[in-house]
Amino acid sequence: MKKFYIASSFKNIETVRTVSERLRQEGFTHTYDWTINNNVNSIEELRDIGKKEMDAVMGSDFIVVLFPAGKGSHVELGIALGNGIKAYLYSQNDEINDLDKTSTFYHVDGVCKCNGTVEELIQTILKEQYR
Repeated sequence: MKKFYIASSFKNIETVRTVSERLRQEGFTHTYDWTINNNVNSIEELRDIGKKEMDAVMGSDFIVVLFPAGKGSHVELGIALGNGIKAYLYSQNDEINDLDKTSTFYHVDGVCKCNGTVEELIQTILKEQYR
């Protein structure tokens, strides 16, 4: 079955867990759940987490980026795009298309932009991934 990674910020931890659970219920494999990381106290721990996240992105068939997203999420998006890995960008309020907030990389080939509800995002992923 296909594998996925979810990039976001700790602000969205519950949404990350919800999307992960729904995709896993559909038979997909989550390559790495960074939401388990807390109380990071050293550069060595950050390095270890970074390596796990890089490997997880590289081992995925697609990634999901939930906005608002932080610096790390944008690095993960870059890793995915640079390696031809499909990316789903989700923003509840469509900030992805706001010229004051958007990035050129949100609009390149290999990116699917989604807004609306989390359930609509999941349905979009399922429809595309089951083709």
